[in-house]
Amino acid sequence: MHSYNISYHLNIMNSLNTINMTSSSSTSFFAYFNPNGLSTSLFLLPDIQMMEIFLALVVFISIHSLRQGKKQGLPNWPLVGMLPSLILGLRKDMYEWISDVLCRMNGTFTFRGPWLTNLNCVVTSDPRNIEYLLKTKFSNFPKGDYFRSTVRDLLGDGIFSADDEIWQKQRKTASIEFHSANFRNMTTDSLLELVHSRLLPVLEDSIKQLIPIDLQDVLLRLTFDNVCMIAFGVDPGCLHPGLPEIPFANAFESATEATILRFVTPTLVWKTMRCLGLGTERTLKHSLKKVDEFADEVIKTRKKELSLASSEDSKKRSDLLTVFMGLRDEQGRPFSGKILRDICVNFILAGRDTSSVALSWFFWLLNRNPEVEERILAEICKILNEREDAIKESPLIFKPKEIKQMEYLQAALSEALRLYPSVPVDHKEVVEDDVFPDGTVLKKGTKVVYAIYTMGRMEGIWGKDCREYKPERWLRDGRYMSESAYRFTAFNGGPRLCLGKDFAYYQMKFVAASILYRYNVKVVEGHPVTPKMALTMYLKYGLQVKLSGRT
Repeated sequence: MHSYNISYHLNIMNSLNTINMTSSSSTSFFAYFNPNGLSTSLFLLPDIQMMEIFLALVVFISIHSLRQGKKQGLPNWPLVGMLPSLILGLRKDMYEWISDVLCRMNGTFTFRGPWLTNLNCVVTSDPRNIEYLLKTKFSNFPKGDYFRSTVRDLLGDGIFSADDEIWQKQRKTASIEFHSANFRNMTTDSLLELVHSRLLPVLEDSIKQLIPIDLQDVLLRLTFDNVCMIAFGVDPGCLHPGLPEIPFANAFESATEATILRFVTPTLVWKTMRCLGLGTERTLKHSLKKVDEFADEVIKTRKKELSLASSEDSKKRSDLLTVFMGLRDEQGRPFSGKILRDICVNFILAGRDTSSVALSWFFWLLNRNPEVEERILAEICKILNEREDAIKESPLIFKPKEIKQMEYLQAALSEALRLYPSVPVDHKEVVEDDVFPDGTVLKKGTKVVYAIYTMGRMEGIWGKDCREYKPERWLRDGRYMSESAYRFTAFNGGPRLCLGKDFAYYQMKFVAASILYRYNVKVVEGHPVTPKMALTMYLKYGLQVKLSGRT
């Protein structure tokens, strides 16, 4: 050891002599850039020793960042923050990745993005925090400027992105309409017509042709037609034999996909891409043009129809577009075409995806849990056997009161939504400094992401069997029992609780019962099933199934 030290110092002296003789020495560049001309040994080390120091520094930073990962949830690297972990998560299953981190961190962690970006946020799945931001301190946690600016191109000032008075007025009007008898009759009648005149014939065709069918695509078409009738009062005709391509529907889906990518991209980057017309921003621009053209045409046509119709005929129409056309803003003026477009697009986003995506995951879960399907069928048959006409009706159409009696079916659907919520994550922003019930400090302007997907996988909420599909957890003495909106947040909670929750359940139960009573639904063997990263949690590769009639 002693001889090593002597050799080391001799090397240093030789390096110093070499520097004095020539500036072309192979010593470290630090010797030339020392601002004070200091000739300390640190700046005069040979290249190989500088490399050793550099490697040691890299190892130190790596160990330090990885150790921080145990405390903070993810490794926090200099300059890039936790971005490398996020990129790895995006390449796999984003929602499982978030769930893994949150479960390790007891339900809350702070994500730190690269320096000089706005990707920093608090992520939580703690029911106490969820109730606090959705209900207790609702006014301190609006959607916020960041969320609105990110989704504005698609959603504008519609009910999903709006805050304060704009949101309150739209919600109040929609709430009144949703609870009106005319509206309820229109929604149930249109659903019945779509299921029996379009859905079932399309499914029959797949059986006759002996070919698999993408059930998710079919269900999306069904709910898209249904919600367009409710929102716009028009029938786009997506669900017809042959499953025609509908430009508006395709453009709408492309726009939602491009919009969600903005949330994992630094704002400066996607705004630059938008200005230059590059990548996903170019796709979004073209998709929005088609969405706007469809909406503008419908609004223009409706205005013309209403101007020619009598007041009595106008009152008979119950679609949301007609209702909002009859309203006035604070200045007493009719809503502009832009506001009407935003309102309808927002309701289409909600009505199209929530039910269809939930039903897709539901049928996939049934395929993995045949005992649940058997119990659902037993319940349906029991209800039908109580009919006075004893199932003589042809074709068999379920009555509203029968749908209401299907308690186990509702439990099975709720369990599917618990594990695979249609909206897996949502976003808020802090108005004033605050503190979550779990002690997390929130500074003004902090973005808060609450992970609804993760909540269904937390043992602290649902027990050790939280990852199992067990509809029985929703039943008490055979009756369906709802859960707190802050443990089961598939339909949001507090003042923003989903207005269409009751209809969504009716729609899902009616469609599920109509299919299950008639057909065996089997997922094609080997079909890959994984979530797609979008505003709503589609199955990335659809749901290819084979149908066969029940004997």
